[in-house]
Amino acid sequence: MSILVDKNTRLVVQGITGREGEFHTRQMVAYGTNVVAGVTPGRAGQTAIDGKVPIFNSVADAVKATNANTSIIYVPAPFAPDAVREAAAAGIKLIVCITEGIPANDMVATYAYVKECGARLIGPNCPGLLTPGQAKVGIIPGNIATPGPVGVVSKSGTLTYEAVDALTRIGLGQSSIVGIGGDPIIGTNYIDALELFQADPETKAIVLIGEIGGNAEQDAAKYIGKYVTKPVVGFIAGRTAPEGKRMGHAGAIISGGEGTAQEKIEALQAVGVTVAELPTDIARLVKEALSK
Repeated sequence: MSILVDKNTRLVVQGITGREGEFHTRQMVAYGTNVVAGVTPGRAGQTAIDGKVPIFNSVADAVKATNANTSIIYVPAPFAPDAVREAAAAGIKLIVCITEGIPANDMVATYAYVKECGARLIGPNCPGLLTPGQAKVGIIPGNIATPGPVGVVSKSGTLTYEAVDALTRIGLGQSSIVGIGGDPIIGTNYIDALELFQADPETKAIVLIGEIGGNAEQDAAKYIGKYVTKPVVGFIAGRTAPEGKRMGHAGAIISGGEGTAQEKIEALQAVGVTVAELPTDIARLVKEALSK
């Protein structure tokens, strides 16, 4: 099983003719993802990726012609909110926005519109999703993942890759990998992913990777305490981060003494989550949790 993306995903790439869009579409096609269309205004009738992917002027045209059900956005920040809205308006139900640098104010109204349309947004400023052996929607390296029982949800792209690679090396595959992004305003959060992993019968354990800033990890801890029966292993980045300095992601900042790593660690431990001190400990702790 899997969550969110699988072999039935029919993907349209917004911004397919840009440098990043073309590069990562090639990787997704090579992985076996069913990329059915690309969108670049003014390029309708052309093709991309060595003639394999037809290009359309709009997402609506792409959906009508190909029955695309998922969109991924490689569009520069000034235009990305409009791209998200276009996908939602066209009836796309899963929208993945890789773009970073989108102002939080722009995302507030955009996310409200996405919800109004009944769609799900992943991101922005995220690495996307990967269901090993089925579909890669984003920039997560496919070669480090393998099918298995561990669900992974993370704010950090690089730490996601570290954790997944370590899990694979220790013999633990992944059901799905979800990078939710580290911006202050994102679509899908930890609780959304936890709910999906809890309901997935093939996911036997969950890895949750967080960082300083905000209270999303504390909210996740409350949810875990009430609803999650599967073992959860956590890691929180930023234990030594100074207050008031943004660390990496736009949302990774300790403000007014709140959002510290220690607060998040204590909240997770209080509901039975095993929290790793180092990223390299995550895979071992998952294996121990499953063995129990």
